[in-house]
Amino acid sequence: MHSRTTLRETIRTRRNNLSSEDQQQASELLLKRLSAHPKVQSSQTIALYLANDGELDPMLIIKWCWQQGKQVYLPVLHPFCSGHLLFLLFEDNSIMSKNHYGIYEPKLEVNKVCPLDQLDVLCTPLVAFDNSGARLGMGGGFYDRTLAHWQQHQVFPIGLAHECQQVDEIPVEYWDIPLPEILTPTRSHQFTIESF
Repeated sequence: MHSRTTLRETIRTRRNNLSSEDQQQASELLLKRLSAHPKVQSSQTIALYLANDGELDPMLIIKWCWQQGKQVYLPVLHPFCSGHLLFLLFEDNSIMSKNHYGIYEPKLEVNKVCPLDQLDVLCTPLVAFDNSGARLGMGGGFYDRTLAHWQQHQVFPIGLAHECQQVDEIPVEYWDIPLPEILTPTRSHQFTIESF
């Protein structure tokens, strides 16, 4: 586990060292890439996230989704089931509050929760990824639990990352859920999940 911890710290530092200009350019390039993605174009419900800790910022694609009449959902820490996520409708006028990680999330309203099997696309942040589609998150396992059986649902997961977050190899644990696709501002990395 030490190597995962070290890798996480190294890549988070690398990500946080990006200038505001680099972040803005990456966000603009992501908008072009994601808005042209066939899965995103055909989706009606898409889960995104609010950038934190130097993550690739999807706010421009969120606004594009609103303009296209798509419903955007954000992850919310499950109030009763520790370590799990709910996905709540996010609108321009949503009431937001910080969770205990300091990340803004929509106020929990049961009628605004979207079950995983009703999401078309789920875009997940990540700390690092490698050439096999392995994803290293922040260490809480939230997205690994969420995506454990994604192939049984209609949802298609896409990881979003800066170029500098790619590494040669991630030390994989049994609970890690690989992703079928990871987008960076300039590339689409597609993976064959059957190899896991």
